This record gives sequence, C-alpha cells and structure tokens, in this order.
Amino acid sequence: MSTTTEAATWPHVEVTLNPDGTGEVSIGGSVQKLAAAGVDQAREQVVALIAQRAAQLGRPLRTLSRDPDGEWSIIIHADGNVTPDEGFELRRRVNATPPPPRTVPQPAAPPLPPATPDPHAQERAGVVDQPWAEDVGADSGPSPSRPELRRSFLTEEHTEEPATRGWRGTLTRAGIRMRPSADELAERRAAAAVSQHWPGPRTIAVVNSKGGAGKTPSTALLAAVFARYGGAGVLTWDNNQTRGTLGWRTEQGPHESTLLELLPQVDRLLSTAAQSADLARYVHHQTRDRFDVLRSKPTALAHEQRVEPEDVDAIHAVASKYYRLVFIDSGNDESDPMWLRMIDHTDQLVVATTTRDDHAEAGALLLEALVERDERSARLAQQAVVVVTQADPKATAADVARVADGYRAIAADAVSIPFDPAMVDGLLRYGSLRPSTQRAWLEAAAAVARGL
Repeated sequence: MSTTTEAATWPHVEVTLNPDGTGEVSIGGSVQKLAAAGVDQAREQVVALIAQRAAQLGRPLRTLSRDPDGEWSIIIHADGNVTPDEGFELRRRVNATPPPPRTVPQPAAPPLPPATPDPHAQERAGVVDQPWAEDVGADSGPSPSRPELRRSFLTEEHTEEPATRGWRGTLTRAGIRMRPSADELAERRAAAAVSQHWPGPRTIAVVNSKGGAGKTPSTALLAAVFARYGGAGVLTWDNNQTRGTLGWRTEQGPHESTLLELLPQVDRLLSTAAQSADLARYVHHQTRDRFDVLRSKPTALAHEQRVEPEDVDAIHAVASKYYRLVFIDSGNDESDPMWLRMIDHTDQLVVATTTRDDHAEAGALLLEALVERDERSARLAQQAVVVVTQADPKATAADVARVADGYRAIAADAVSIPFDPAMVDGLLRYGSLRPSTQRAWLEAAAAVARGL
C-alpha cells in the first residue's frame, strides 16, 4: 500500500456535511451530493465513496472534512479504514503562526566609565547594615507548618474521555484514542450542568402572557432534559385556570386525575405516613422522558376549577416535598392571583417566545412589569432565561437572532431553538426531535441550570 505522504499528491478531496445529513464530496473537482438520514449515516457514505476512489487510484486519500463537529483532516484507505492525518494540526498551527517581528540593529551606545566605589555612601544616606532575612523573625513571617510543607497524595485529577462524535469518534471506535472536539466538549459541559442536584427543591416558572408563545413545549422539553440527564424527581405542573394543554401534549397515565383530585389529599400527602408512590394516583409519568405531569382540567370551565392562591401554596408544598425540580407551565393572565402566587414560589424564570413580534413584545412587557412589582420579582426578571423557538418554518436565522439579541439587554441569557416538526403538534417527546434540536434544548437547560 502507498504511504500516507502519497495521499497528499492527488486528487484533492473535501467533504462538507450539514446537521440534517445533507452535504457534498469533492474529489479532484468532481462534486457528488449527499442525502442521508443524519450526520453519522452521511459519514458512512463518505467513507464508502472515498474508499472506492482510493481503490481505483491504488493509494489512500487525504480528506479535509467540515461538519457540525468541526474541521480536520483524515486519511481514508481503499479498504475503508480511516486513520488520522497526524500532520494536520501541525500544518494548521504553522500556517496560523505570524512571522517574528523584524528587528533593526541599533548602534551600540558608548560604554560608561566605571564607577568609583564610595565606602561612605551608605552612611551618608542613613543606610546601615542589616542581617539576613532568615535571622529576623518579624520580617520573614510565620514558618509554614508541617502539613503545608507536604503535598497531599489525594490530588484530584480529571481525565477527559475520548471523542465519541464525528470523525474523532469514528477513529476512537477504531482503536485510535482522539481528543473530543471543542463542540463535543461544550456539549459535555452542558450535560454536566443539567445533571447536578441542588440542595433543596427548585421551582422554574415558564411564562408569557400571549398564548401560543411556546410555554408548554418549553416546560415539557426542559423537564425532559433535566430528567434524562439528572435522573428522577422532576415534575411539570399545569398552573392554568383556562384550557391548560400540558396534559394534552404529554402521556396520560392509567387514570384521569388532575390537580383537582390532588387538592383534597394535600394534608394526607404532607403527613409523615405518606409515601412517594402515593403520588402515582395523581400525576402522569412520562415513560420515555422520565418526568411526571400534574395536569389541569382543560375540559372544565374556569369557574368549575377555580384555584386560589392558598391552593397554589398547598400544591407547591406537596410538589417540593416529593420532587427536586418543579417546572410550572403558566397561564396568560399576569393579574390572576394564581399566577402571581406562582411567581412568589419561583426560583428561576423562563420566558418562552417565538419570532412573532406580539409574542416577543408580550414577554418583554412581562419582565418590565415584574421589575416594578417588588425587589424579588425584579431579581427574577433580571436573571431570566429566554427561550426563542422558531415556530414558523419560514422564519429566517436573522429573525431568530433579532429576538434573542433584543432580550439579552433585559435578561440573563437568550437561547434559540430551531424549527422542528416534532414540536408542532401531538405528544412532546425529546427523543422524537432532530439531533440539532435536542442539542439546542440541552443548551437551554444548561442556561437554566446556571441560574439555579
């Protein structure tokens, strides 16, 4: 087989892959389009295609790949084996290193005449001889104790796991240990943020005074991320007087219970004899996404299921006893005492909005109203996380960026979610989303976690 060096001679091979699995392969100027179900499947097609060409030429081909995980160079052999291009990083660093600054020689200065020592100079200046610092205890400071002199054997070292994504992951699975890309490292940091457990329960309210702004998808999918990565103990609660749809967009358990059935049982559930399994009669477990749902009753009129502020207190007391994270899907009426009482229990605020101007403006006005309400509400508004979903498939990246950038001036962070058909209608399931959408929700959840 030809050497790796020969792979650089001919032809020039470049690969470009998009997050949706489309892309193209250019071999010696001949371009072939790709269309796969995802990036991983597209990489398999790339290897097969270039390996076939390498077999025809009788030599391995150096391939420059650009995909969502980054850019690097690999060597693809005729038998389909993939090896790293070890000189790629070196060549890139050399090309990126600026040349050293040009120096102009300067004429040498004439030498100074030797100084004549003056034995009485120190005396005239008032300087007297001092002993060495070791001999003066006051100047040397306290001596280090024995434990400070010895380095502990119990040093904690963090060894990063090898890459699992992209070409680096392919090479790792082939037995060549590769460092993860910057994008994969960022994903791992986000996963670590949402995987932690906090001392005491935390309550996250998802708000916007306009209907259809994405409150329910944000509630369910943020809860799914925290439950999938951090484990059980996550509840979503539909705190809505009128037609709350969280129950319609999540799995139903083997019963039809809502918060109306839970309220009469609050005292029993708060008693010392109650057990966490008792809650299964009133909440609906999501078998795939591992969180629970406390439904409202959208089929009943508002006056038939009126919830008072003291009822919010009671439900929150039960929720915070049995769950570590409580996500509240709110209604649209900011003046409703039920809504305001929810704010009093909130630790982190999430504003859900789409790229529609009325949705974005309603969310901004809500934050401004909270700033005027009281000091605690103002702090919630200032530390809020905004989730901008591209609900309209025709909205452009510029539309999303305009809304997100506008919110960054009044909130702690703004995260954008791309359009995804799995979010439009039907049950909301994290596993049904596109990989790029899942990654966006992970980043949104990490932003929420940083506020907890």
